[in-house]
Amino acid sequence: MAISKAVIASVLLSLLFLHLVQADEMVDGYGSEVSSVGKINCGAACAARCRLASRHKMCIRACGTCCARCNCVPPGTSGNQKDCPCYYYMTTHGGRRKCP
Repeated sequence: MAISKAVIASVLLSLLFLHLVQADEMVDGYGSEVSSVGKINCGAACAARCRLASRHKMCIRACGTCCARCNCVPPGTSGNQKDCPCYYYMTTHGGRRKCP
């Protein structure tokens, strides 16, 4: 009887642990949910975002970094950053917004 209670308790604890690990993987470092199903094409999204930038290569590089972390690129060539909260709140070490 005591062994069966121990087995049930260990199974429940392991299921709880697996659930917590899975939930942690679904949330990135900025608190927004990341879907593993819907990965976007960062190259194409950043090319569209940066097509009018005066510093095209720098824009593509920064956008690519942000897209890889957030799996999101705001629509249009500028602004609309609040459509992607992770993208909006990512900053440089100097406190400036990282993502174009």
